[in-house]
Amino acid sequence: MKLIGACLMMTSFTVGNPAAGAEASGQFSVTLTALPAAPGGVAQHRLEKHFSGDLAGTSTGVMMSAGDPAKGIAGYVAMEMVEGTLTGRTGGFALQHNVVIVPGSGTGALAGISGRMTIRIAGREHCYTLSYALPAAP
Repeated sequence: MKLIGACLMMTSFTVGNPAAGAEASGQFSVTLTALPAAPGGVAQHRLEKHFSGDLAGTSTGVMMSAGDPAKGIAGYVAMEMVEGTLTGRTGGFALQHNVVIVPGSGTGALAGISGRMTIRIAGREHCYTLSYALPAAP
């Protein structure tokens, strides 16, 4: 299944003061590929995302879910590894869904990144806002 969305992008950056944080916004598409069920019948899927906007890049990960999504009563957990360019800095980080940047997961010029991503889904549109802090560039 491939879900594609388009969203109005609004961006706010705080430059030179990482303690104040910054936000990056854009859209993403996601492809879910079913994997064998986990013990107890928990559904598993491989995630593949393509981000555009202030964060340009890709991610791969795994999602586990249970419940009845058709009735809107389901839950999930997921972990994904993001690689891309954020405000001119290239590297990667791990996202844990509720969607938190995993502490210590930053690589390359994104080493030391912290923050969280808010995901909005309306129909088939998927949008993100990434609230983050980065240490000063070397």
